[in-house]
Amino acid sequence: MLCPLVSPCQRIAVLGDSNTWLGGDNCGSQRGWTYWFGQEIRPESLRSYARSGATWTNTAATIANVDENIGVLGDNNVIYNQVLRLNADNKPSPDYIIIGAGTNDAWFSGKRPGAFAQSVEQAWGQNDNDVLNMKASEVTSLALSVRHNVLLLKQQHPKAHIVLLTPMQTTSAPTELIAQAGDIIEQCGKRLNCHVIRLDKESKVVAQNERRRKVYTSDGTHTSVKGAKSNGMLIATSLRNLFK
Repeated sequence: MLCPLVSPCQRIAVLGDSNTWLGGDNCGSQRGWTYWFGQEIRPESLRSYARSGATWTNTAATIANVDENIGVLGDNNVIYNQVLRLNADNKPSPDYIIIGAGTNDAWFSGKRPGAFAQSVEQAWGQNDNDVLNMKASEVTSLALSVRHNVLLLKQQHPKAHIVLLTPMQTTSAPTELIAQAGDIIEQCGKRLNCHVIRLDKESKVVAQNERRRKVYTSDGTHTSVKGAKSNGMLIATSLRNLFK
């Protein structure tokens, strides 16, 4: 049975892109939502495996690489390799795994041409075992990437509760593409029995507002300390409401 979210016994792992990475591996930087989330939840452990520039979506050249940390878009800078790092970590399994990504899949969709090429229904065209046995280089759509990675996590951490964060709005990518990514992640989450938090709808980061005056972001994409705190508290509250 999972530890209640308000108890001190939780172990929490987070994966994601730059807005999660901003908090640092130990979630000690106020620039990232993970810091404020940790201050509110006070878990037993909180560890980030996030990397700036990461995408959910793999490419035809993606291979297993747990050491690379380039900070920009790359074939191996993907959630898949963060999953491998978490799975290989010699630590007790987390009670909760939170994954926040999708911004770069929408922002750099030209370099991830397969990201939106497959519907959620099409991504469920094979059984779980077949998907688990796929090479990362074969998983080149957003929908299939979410399914593949969550299945890998469930296989390694069967008792963990997995939470998916959709990308928040950004001035760097069309709002409709961010929403499309969010819809895919949400639909996948429902099929995978994962709680989903729609940051593109619930976060105070609103692209239209940030274009006029940057308050919750530093550059339209990455959170300011104020934006990080707001997101961290939003995520903490959402999970408290779910598990109370």
